[in-house]
Amino acid sequence: MSKLLVDTGPLVAWFDRSDNFHDRCRNFFSNLDRPLLTTWPVLTEVCHLIPSYGVNRLMRWVALGGLEVQELGTTAITGIANLMERYSDIPMDLADASLVWVAGQWGLSEIVTLDRRDFGIYRLPGGESLINQLFT
Repeated sequence: MSKLLVDTGPLVAWFDRSDNFHDRCRNFFSNLDRPLLTTWPVLTEVCHLIPSYGVNRLMRWVALGGLEVQELGTTAITGIANLMERYSDIPMDLADASLVWVAGQWGLSEIVTLDRRDFGIYRLPGGESLINQLFT
């Protein structure tokens, strides 16, 4: 079973009870039986955006294996920078670029995101877009 990429928005919604998408994301993640993968830029954004009570819960969940965090070495920087330049008119942020780069490197085709507009525009190396499992 392939890994499912996770963007910032669904994690924020899941760990912030006041978020409009909290129930949807809580139900989605609670009923999911697939390995999850994200990047350090995404995890950093989530920790910045959720209330302090959620940060400890999030980090413990990650530490227990609930979410794999992909390491991004120096070779990733050029690829991520190229993506950010390519989509500079949107603009593409570091977290989004890191996810698209990882998807391209690992041959992943599915994501969980609330950002339907931007991820509907981004393309993988073969020209296909990521399939958003949160809204299928």
